Parts: sequence; structure tokens; C-alpha cells
Amino acid sequence: MSSRIVIVAYKPKPGKENELKRLAKAHHDVLWEQGLVTERKPILMQAGDKTIIEVFEWKSEDIIKHAHTNPAVLKLWEQYSQVCDYIPVANVSESANLFSEFSAV
Repeated sequence: MSSRIVIVAYKPKPGKENELKRLAKAHHDVLWEQGLVTERKPILMQAGDKTIIEVFEWKSEDIIKHAHTNPAVLKLWEQYSQVCDYIPVANVSESANLFSEFSAV
């Protein structure tokens, strides 16, 4: 089983940008405590429209499937649903650039 690196984009709901940033900064720690991600540190960045983009590494494809039944992860995803919408990274305008630049979070 090989690890899986994912890129996810979180578009903050109106007035929820700071809450989203706090949640995104805690995300990896929760997944780590559950034994779901590698020790590779995530990369958090922000697009011009305030969308937060995260790059992180799951331990395996099977682990990703297991996350969908993990109570701690489900709670975390519920918190995300309160502050953002998931969008395709391709919908972030910077992703159209040959060298996509973002602000560090």
C-alpha cells in the first residue's frame, strides 16, 4: 500500500475565513492522532479569493476509505461543513497559471 497525496480546496462561507483557517491548521493533528496520515507536514495556502488549499498525505487509499467511518474525522468534516464548501482545485483561478502562487497560511 502506498501513501496518497491529496490537494483540497476549501472556500470559506461568508464571515467564516478565520474559523476555517483555525480548523485547517488543526486538521492534520486530528488525522495524525487517528493514525490516518503520514508524518509529512501539510502545506496550507490561501488564494486571492480567500480559498484555503491544503496538500497532505494519507497513509494509503484504504485509510482514506476508513476515514469515512471514523467518528473523529466525521466530527471534523461536520465542522468544515459549517465554515466552508469544498471546491475543485481547478476552480481556484490561480491554478490556471503555469506557476500557481498563493499566500502561506
